[in-house]
Amino acid sequence: MKSKLHPLAWAIGLALPASVWGADPLELQPVVVSASGLDRQSHEMTTPAAVMEGDELVLRREATLGETLESLPGVRSSSFGAGVGRPVIRGLDGARVKVLSDGVELLDASTMSPDHAVTSEPLLAERIEVLKGPAALLYGGVVNVIDRKIPTYIPEKGYEGELELRANSVANEGAGVFGITAGSGNFAVRAEGTKRQADAYEIPGSPNKQAGSYNDTDSFTLGASYIGERGYLGAAYGEQNNRYGLLAHEHADCHTHGSDWHCGGHDDHDDEHDHDHEGAVPYVDMRQKRWDLRGELSDPLPGFALARLRVGHSNYQHEEIEGGEVGTRFTNDATDARLELTHQPLFGWRGVLGAQTLRRDFEALGEEAYIPQTLTRNHGLFLLEEYTAGAWSYELGLRHEWQDIDADGRPDTDHSGTSLSAGAVWTFAPQYSLGFSLSRSQRLPSAEELYANGPHAATRTVELGNLDLEEETSHNAELTLRKFAGRTTFSFSLFRNQVDDFIYAADTGHDIGGGYREIEYRQQDAVLTGAEGEVRFQATDATAFTLFGDHVRGKLRDGGGDLPRIPADRLGVRVEQSFTPVLNGQLEFYRVQRQDELADYESETGGYNMLGASLGYSGSLEQTDYLLYLKANNLLDEKARQHTSFIKDEVLLPGRNLTVGVRLAF
Repeated sequence: MKSKLHPLAWAIGLALPASVWGADPLELQPVVVSASGLDRQSHEMTTPAAVMEGDELVLRREATLGETLESLPGVRSSSFGAGVGRPVIRGLDGARVKVLSDGVELLDASTMSPDHAVTSEPLLAERIEVLKGPAALLYGGVVNVIDRKIPTYIPEKGYEGELELRANSVANEGAGVFGITAGSGNFAVRAEGTKRQADAYEIPGSPNKQAGSYNDTDSFTLGASYIGERGYLGAAYGEQNNRYGLLAHEHADCHTHGSDWHCGGHDDHDDEHDHDHEGAVPYVDMRQKRWDLRGELSDPLPGFALARLRVGHSNYQHEEIEGGEVGTRFTNDATDARLELTHQPLFGWRGVLGAQTLRRDFEALGEEAYIPQTLTRNHGLFLLEEYTAGAWSYELGLRHEWQDIDADGRPDTDHSGTSLSAGAVWTFAPQYSLGFSLSRSQRLPSAEELYANGPHAATRTVELGNLDLEEETSHNAELTLRKFAGRTTFSFSLFRNQVDDFIYAADTGHDIGGGYREIEYRQQDAVLTGAEGEVRFQATDATAFTLFGDHVRGKLRDGGGDLPRIPADRLGVRVEQSFTPVLNGQLEFYRVQRQDELADYESETGGYNMLGASLGYSGSLEQTDYLLYLKANNLLDEKARQHTSFIKDEVLLPGRNLTVGVRLAF
């Protein structure tokens, strides 16, 4: 049987909506967010989310998760070269944006530093859900990547699969992905894999390439499930290897006198790079082995409709290599587990309760071991409830978590936090809904914020942690207006996030030499406000126009100035055109404004225009569906820099790029 896509919602936070337009010109296709926990559709939700799937996901996919999602309002990429791009949601990044694999953490090292890659492969994603605002309780946002590595149903004809090949011009990239599921009776198996090889990418308006911007990735996964009438239980094992250049990486001789750091004499590297001279630019060689266990069971206990289990375990390692020698080695052995129970309606309320536990053993060895070996244990209990009465729907959520961190040679720390939220949706007309939500959530400091102490060449900083950090407390309010049917549909959101004891990396202004800066983790009250949305008008049965944009402003309170790396305003327009039933095209233009609202010692980033286009031809041949596509990015060959990036002043985004691909589903 096909398993119900019931989520985790409160394994991470609160229920979320989806902001995706349907193909029908008069009515949105129903879109249920897996992480909502209660199978809610977008216009029934208290806060906004977005779902990317189907042909849209195929055409939007890039080498990194951040680049793949960057077209969504409120989402940008951290942009640390061709191999690294973490999602930035409403100006928040790092540990504040949780990236999940079907509800379980990725268990990589991407939250530790902006030059560490996210181990989620966009080419293997079936659907990507982006959860924003107070509904992503505890975090500034959640990205949940849904995949097929563990089968949840038996294919009707005994097997099904997909194959995709693509290539681009800007980096001479070739990439491919395959997946096949086979099953009979109560058992199904799954095999899938990817391969990507990309050279250094071309720089806008220059015959040169961006030194070190190559990206080589490969992965494979094997999974199997037992599937019965009431649910399934399955497991998967996978491996991923990734090698990518560390752009703007400069090693310096740093040493400390007491509590003061001094750096000097950084290494110079050649400007050009190719695969025959990989030693010219430092690079990361990453390997991850991962095990997953997933299961769902209907009617597990009296009074309960569904039980849902997710467990992930990872052995992660990456080496930062300079001049052919390993400079620093990072390892992360971690396990994350969640159990959810959906109860039957009780006095009109239905909901999900559950528990989560995480164990992470992190170690860094070598020249840049700026974080000591740490063992993090985090445990949480959560509850989400909803009640519907007429045109009104109400949601309540509660989560409590405990965390303790044991650090080698440093004092151990422990923290706890309680988060709660309340929201309502009023469907005040057949085509309209108004959602409002309030939350009070607490985030616990991470190991790097507490214990960092030393040089970090990738960001050219010396990072100083702070053992006195306490929980940060966020009070978030959000209002979302939607029109979800008719030729004109829209979604607009306003939000205000006031954070007491906001933890941030402050530039101390102390120039310690060698081109390095000193940053220190501090706490100060902050507030982030913003707006985002899109409106879509179906002009004819074949033509649609969409206007979209986002704005966020982050400031420290009491005259403390602006927060660093806050994205600039963006406004754009998209035209969708169906030339025939099987031939569809899209043209998209947006403007990113100059960012001159700057934190102390932060440099201004110029604005830029971005023009893109795509064309897709779909059809069927016997029992095989196919999609042929051509897409173009940065058609104007604009010199663009991403303000969210630590290395924006040294590294340009790629120049004009053409991608051609074919996808088969059988």
